[in-house]
Amino acid sequence: MKITEKKRSRAEFAQIAMMLEVCTGVKPGNVDRYHDYDDTCLEHFLASAILARPAFDEAEDFHSSEKGLGGIIYDAVALTNVHSGGNTHFGAFILLIPLIAGGTIEKALELIRSTTVDDAVLFYRAFGLTSVRMNKTDEIDVNDPAAIDYLTKNGMTLYDVMEYSSPKDMVAAEWTNGFQLTKKTAEFLKQSGKGREAVSDAFISLLSGEKDTFIVKKFGEETAEWAREQACLVKKGELSIDDFDMMCLEKGVNPGSIADIIIAGIYVAISEGWEWDS
Repeated sequence: MKITEKKRSRAEFAQIAMMLEVCTGVKPGNVDRYHDYDDTCLEHFLASAILARPAFDEAEDFHSSEKGLGGIIYDAVALTNVHSGGNTHFGAFILLIPLIAGGTIEKALELIRSTTVDDAVLFYRAFGLTSVRMNKTDEIDVNDPAAIDYLTKNGMTLYDVMEYSSPKDMVAAEWTNGFQLTKKTAEFLKQSGKGREAVSDAFISLLSGEKDTFIVKKFGEETAEWAREQACLVKKGELSIDDFDMMCLEKGVNPGSIADIIIAGIYVAISEGWEWDS
């Protein structure tokens, strides 16, 4: 019996993107198929890619859902916050949920600009389920119970929260700059023609041009610039990616925000016809 080919859903594309990002070749400092962390391993990331599916399905059916983007992001975090590996994909959910809901980047941006205060509140509740690092100077600290009161009192929508955070958070900045780095990553992948092996190259290419804001929050600007410079050397062929990986692991440096944007870029590339298994 011939099996009729099924049209892939946007939810499936998102799962594939999450799976490809963690299962690709070396991604310096991050969990990949070659090494885990002491408390988080490859299987935790794969489990989250599976467990997030109901939230992705709801995002794809966004116009029939009673939930906004904040509520669906909350669901994605809650669904995946059930293993001992801690937060694996919070930043990726911030990017993937509106992209799935909108269907295109342009439509996603329309949805983002129409978010509400309730979306912001639910987003902060989702933030509270994770151990995501905050800047010490943030007034709207997720660990501060007064933060939600601040949001409500000031009428801050989820878009407003991202706009507030964007100068210090490259994932939040994607909401306010039109998904610039996501689109850059997608174009890199589509032009590479290398299938999944291109993901490591995309990671190095993006890191070579950007200071990862997760590293900035954890170690400061100087270390983030060090990571960017080493990525430049890898890109030029003057440093092996394996050596850069070992240097990052020894320092505990992990470009987590770059990884989140890579996931979103893979999702967009697949949506636009990139053949990841070529």
